[in-house]
Amino acid sequence: MPSPMTTSPLDAFLQRPNIEASPAWELINGRAQQKPMPTLFHSRLQRNLVNTIDRQSEAYEAIQELRCIVPPFSPVSDIAVVKTDRLPDADEPLQGPPDWLVEIRSPDQNILDLQHKILHCLDQGTQLAWLIDIQRQQVWVWQDRELPIVYSGADVLPTLGNILELTVEAAIAMTQRR
Repeated sequence: MPSPMTTSPLDAFLQRPNIEASPAWELINGRAQQKPMPTLFHSRLQRNLVNTIDRQSEAYEAIQELRCIVPPFSPVSDIAVVKTDRLPDADEPLQGPPDWLVEIRSPDQNILDLQHKILHCLDQGTQLAWLIDIQRQQVWVWQDRELPIVYSGADVLPTLGNILELTVEAAIAMTQRR
């Protein structure tokens, strides 16, 4: 007698009807969790950083809230920066991790959960990750599989390709730019 087909937790999660509700749902560590609703400063920083990156590069595209399939996770980064030749032609999630991911920490967000998501994506091929903490005016940066470096003030943040030179001060100032 054939055994019944089993559905993986990731497949079951992706079949849920509400995962694209706002804010989006993610599957991290086998647990479905809804992202926090972004604050005004979070939203401004996200928008302005996407626009800044996109103006400076044709090789990469910065996308807000793009679902990625990185088994067994399904993260939705605040910003996913992806080489344009990796983007799907269909309106669907990105298969695999972004080349560069940016997370903006919300005040009530668990930093360990964010780091776990980042580390999983780095382990699966993400080359660069930023974790921006607006309140502390710091950016934690991971490159490849190295330990993170904390940047602040006039420190110039690393990027991919020939994308902008941006300091932490300039990034944090984007929270005030309309």
